[in-house]
Amino acid sequence: MTEFGDAITLTAIGVFAVTGVLAGLREDADIFSLMVFGVVTALGGGTIRDMMLNIPVFWVSELIYVWVALAASFIAFFVYRAFFQVQKLLLYLDAVGVALFTIQAIDKVLGLGYAPVIAVIMGIITGIGGGLVRDIMTDRPTLLMTRDLYATPILLGSLVYLVLLTFAPTFELAWLIAMIIIFGLRAAAIYWDLRMPGWLTTKPVG
Repeated sequence: MTEFGDAITLTAIGVFAVTGVLAGLREDADIFSLMVFGVVTALGGGTIRDMMLNIPVFWVSELIYVWVALAASFIAFFVYRAFFQVQKLLLYLDAVGVALFTIQAIDKVLGLGYAPVIAVIMGIITGIGGGLVRDIMTDRPTLLMTRDLYATPILLGSLVYLVLLTFAPTFELAWLIAMIIIFGLRAAAIYWDLRMPGWLTTKPVG
């Protein structure tokens, strides 16, 4: 996956930037506010990861990531009207971004010499971090705090990726299989409104 790492990261940043703009859509929302939402969403997860690992934040020395986030946000502002179901589009694009970011982050953290369990944790944080920041900034319910299948597909895909790396290290498409699992499960949950079973969720108190 190393040779595709940069391309995957750039794609994920572009996708997440678009979700930031879509989430921030309000009546009379101006382009500059929405571009801030897009950039923060796109770079948020990776920034949190790098700060937790105490390594240089990935976009500080590689401004191409910032420019891609800005460009994607700018374009999204002018084309969002072409989509009739913005909310559904937001959810599906979030699923794409999460899949891309999670596996790329795991690959990066493993390459830094950290244990697999740390790589999975950082992969999840990278995948959902930008979305959490986006939802908080735009005053939306965070997907992580609902019964929607959100974190579960990320965890399953991450574990599959580690298993493939361990038992089939020469299999070059391990990253793609893992991404498909994450996106596929998340997309299925969105389409069929799949949720965690009641016995695995908490009940309101009082």
